[in-house]
Amino acid sequence: MSAERVNPPELSPPAGFSHAVVATGNRVVLLAGQTALDTDGKITGDTLPAQFEKALANLLTALSATGGTPADLARVTVYATDIADYRHHAADLGRTWRRLAGRDYPAMAVVQVVRLWDERALVELDGFAVLP
Repeated sequence: MSAERVNPPELSPPAGFSHAVVATGNRVVLLAGQTALDTDGKITGDTLPAQFEKALANLLTALSATGGTPADLARVTVYATDIADYRHHAADLGRTWRRLAGRDYPAMAVVQVVRLWDERALVELDGFAVLP
């Protein structure tokens, strides 16, 4: 994928995301929402940071299975059951993102939801990627 990250100077400087991503490629990969499920279908981790790491790893595993890399991510949406908790752990979550996915940030949004499909889940990530 060829990705141009666009961060206009008229907007607040982005931290951990890009305001816009112009992606050029041949294949679009739609990534289903991923929570902190292990291979047995059980939620792992009791804290938002632990669940975020597993959910992101699951998202990247699905992406990798298509031949994609984290740099191919064009958009990711994070659904959190507690925005205050997410903001409290934002620095840790950012470090986890950089360790697992690098610094080629996609366009992102964080949305608070009442609950997720699995009632133990605290966070879910979905997105799409554009592959060459």
